[in-house]
Amino acid sequence: MTRGRLSALSAAAALLIAGCEGGNIDAGRDFLPVDQRNPVIVANDSVTDNWTGEYAMLLANSGGPPLAGIIVNPSPYWPDLAVNVDGWNQLIEAARASGLRNIPDATPSDGGPLVRPPDGEIDHTTPNMSAGAKLIVDLSARLSLPSRPLVVATGSRLTEVADAYLVDHTVAERVVVVSALGGAASSGSVMGWPNGEIDPWADWIVGQRFRYIQVNGYYEQRGDVTTAKVADLPANSLGTWMAGKLPSVLQIAMSSDQVAVLAVGVPTFVTAVGRAAVDTSAAFDPMTGPPLVAQANGSVWVVPSCDGVAPAERLWKTLLDPRTFGR
Repeated sequence: MTRGRLSALSAAAALLIAGCEGGNIDAGRDFLPVDQRNPVIVANDSVTDNWTGEYAMLLANSGGPPLAGIIVNPSPYWPDLAVNVDGWNQLIEAARASGLRNIPDATPSDGGPLVRPPDGEIDHTTPNMSAGAKLIVDLSARLSLPSRPLVVATGSRLTEVADAYLVDHTVAERVVVVSALGGAASSGSVMGWPNGEIDPWADWIVGQRFRYIQVNGYYEQRGDVTTAKVADLPANSLGTWMAGKLPSVLQIAMSSDQVAVLAVGVPTFVTAVGRAAVDTSAAFDPMTGPPLVAQANGSVWVVPSCDGVAPAERLWKTLLDPRTFGR
């Protein structure tokens, strides 16, 4: 997400914020096909606007999902790939220097949005053959088990995931995609803004070819680390990094891309789950992803609400536990 989207906080967006405030459980965490035992690749653009990287790394060192890879891509909001990668590398260096273990290198992944072929056939799409796609294919071949598929947790475009399918169709058997993306529409859910508008054709591919979990139960991430709590951050490189990053964290709910990681790694975070499928009868819109329609056994899980208190509770419990940092 980007600062340029602050003005897009409309009435529809406000409805999404309200989705994680109530805490009423309509369906439990167990309804998702993945949990903290699944290895995770994180895919995102900038590292500065939310706490995705920090949550992924801290959870990986405190009983959460192992962090298998980090894909860094450009987007219309954060178009400079070199700047994005440099930011992630600073976080990685701070995490490793603080004693966090098994933190992978960042994988830069360039390439533009995928182009819908004239005949609309997914398998006729020209692939980017991106580094991110190749990482997904390679790690899923090495790490996925039938009962524990690799998770790709995204907070930006779905280009690399769709590209992985175009490179190797069998990757869809080994990967579950969990995305901070889209939200409510008048007729249900849509793979649209935020993040779904970046590469609409990739949305169509992922929504139809993968087991896909859309997490649009965003929450107010400003409560995760407050100015008043900065002094309580651990006295190490990660604490210093987080304190310096705080002013750049966006203060709207739809920027909380970490909901994708939290849905996998924090058992109490998800408070409702529905099943759906891509509405293949809808016309392709180059400005947004496809609508989703309710379907009992659909390949899409929609998470419209969350426990907005759980993230900060888990974050600070982990930050203040010396065992997190190998001590």
